[in-house]
Parts: sequence; C-alpha cells; structure tokens
Amino acid sequence: MIHRLAVGATLLTLCAAGPLVAQRDFSAVEFEVTHVGGNVWALISGAGGNIAVSSGPDGVLMVDDQFAPLADKIRAALTEVGQNGAAAELKFLLNTHFHGDHTGGNVEFGDVATIVAHTNVRERLVTPQTRNGQTTPAAPAQALPVITFDEALSVHFNGEEIRAFHLPNGHTDGDAVVYFMGSNVIHMGDDFFAGAFPFVDVASGGSVEGLERGVGEVLQHAPDDVAVIPGHGPISTIEDLELYHRMLGETIAMVRQKMDRGLSSEAIQAEGVGSEWAEWGGGFISTERWLGTIVQSLSDGSESDYVDHGHADEGSHTHGRSGG
Repeated sequence: MIHRLAVGATLLTLCAAGPLVAQRDFSAVEFEVTHVGGNVWALISGAGGNIAVSSGPDGVLMVDDQFAPLADKIRAALTEVGQNGAAAELKFLLNTHFHGDHTGGNVEFGDVATIVAHTNVRERLVTPQTRNGQTTPAAPAQALPVITFDEALSVHFNGEEIRAFHLPNGHTDGDAVVYFMGSNVIHMGDDFFAGAFPFVDVASGGSVEGLERGVGEVLQHAPDDVAVIPGHGPISTIEDLELYHRMLGETIAMVRQKMDRGLSSEAIQAEGVGSEWAEWGGGFISTERWLGTIVQSLSDGSESDYVDHGHADEGSHTHGRSGG
C-alpha cells in the first residue's frame, strides 16, 4: 500500500505564472532519483510533477520538467540515471498536460529537445491563460511542443516503443499517459494522484467522469506487474491505481445520488465521505474541495477554483482487467 501524500504549502500553483515562480525559493529542492524498471528512472522532488526519464544508447527522453528555476538541478539529476554516470544528450521531452509544474522547464530544455504533447497542450501554451483574475502569459516559442497528436503517438527510442496516448477530459482536456512498453512502466501524469483526492481542472476541460473513465481504460489494458509513476506521490503499483479508481467511482456515485435527492453542494460537503476515504483529504485537495469539484463537474460548471499543488492498447500485454 502506498504511503499517504505529505504535501503542503511548499507546492506551487498548477498553472504557475512567471512572477509566482520567480518569487519562489527553490534552493532547498532536491530530486530523489529512483530506478523504476528497464530504461526508466523517476525524478521526484515534491516541488512539481513527477518526472520520468528514459536513458539508454539513443540518449535521454524526459516526461515533464517541473519549473524553469529547477533546470540545473534536473540536469544534475540526469547524471545519476543510466549506466554511464554522465548526462546523456536530451533528445525528446514529452508533456503530460499544460500545467506549469509539468511544463515550466520547457523554456530551458526546448532549445535542445524536441517537445511532444497533445494538441490541446500547445493550444493552451500558445495563448494566455486567465484564471481567477490572474493571467499566465503565452509561452515563448522555444517552450512550445513542436510535435502534437490527437489520439496517440509512438517514439521508438532506447530499444523500446514509448507510447503516449490521450485520455480525454480527465485532469484537463490535453492529458497524455506515457507507456514505456519494454520497460513496463506507465507515467500517468495528473490523471493519478497517489493516495490522495485529485485536482480536476474543470475550467480547462477536465471532468470527474472523464477522469474515472480514463483511469478505467488504462486499467483494462495495463499489465499486472506494471510500475506506475503518478503525477504526484510515490511510485505505485497497479493495485494502488485500482484503489484510486474505486475511490473515484464511489465518491462520484455518492455525490450524484445526493444531488439527485436535492442536496446542495454545501450540504454534500458537510456530510463528507466514508471512513475508508477520510484520510485521502489530508493533502492539498481537502475532502470538502474534492466533493465540491464533483458537484461542479456533474453540474457542468466551468469556473473551478484555482488550486495549488506543486502540484492504450498494449497489444499482447493486455490482461482484460475490469478496472477495480
């Protein structure tokens, strides 16, 4: 069983604007480098979204890149991956979605790496994004994805197929899950918050039902022994992802039933969740906020609160899992 997230005020705004990042002191941030499987390592700091790295004879492919001020620390961490003890050349950078704690480093790495993302990621990065009266300016040209896809894309790199595929309208409208097929590792991006209630960015095309559906689709095809890198939290197992999926289904169903009985959002939040899920609200997404997000999403709301968080078809590998 995974440990509960211990995340607090050190985590930054999802779509952090340049001035907010510039004011943040990153001096104490350190990356834990962990070999996950095959060619794949994880760089985890707690300051932003988890990074996955494929390192091998073809060079380095990286999934997400946190914030620009951490670029030198990321480069230093890259010297710890692989077999050579030296930073191999960064060739590709995949973004799982557009939020600033996953794409903020694009401006630092885009001049050496080919950036790949879902079409909607580029569309959001290329235009200013305004939330709660605060505008994040458009990203500069070197920070933009130059290869985009709508449904799926494969990069054949370091002796394996690395497949990125779109999960529609989950965490955002541009989510991608990345499956390192030979290494048997999946990076879920922010469609998976390990052991905690997730942030669903309804204002950016996310929905709780889309999130539940997308995670279920991954579970239907994922191997039993796959290693799972969440967007936030510790490296996990398929059982952890199944538990998360069950939490999504049960809490969404509970809120839907209460809405059908005419309860207000405030009343639903006051009643809370069952004991099994009570601890899941101990992080930056509280139980009250999660229940409010469900109400908002089921009501087709579009003005979700701005939230701080430092935040496939596998062919012969499929096992036909029902999704927990």
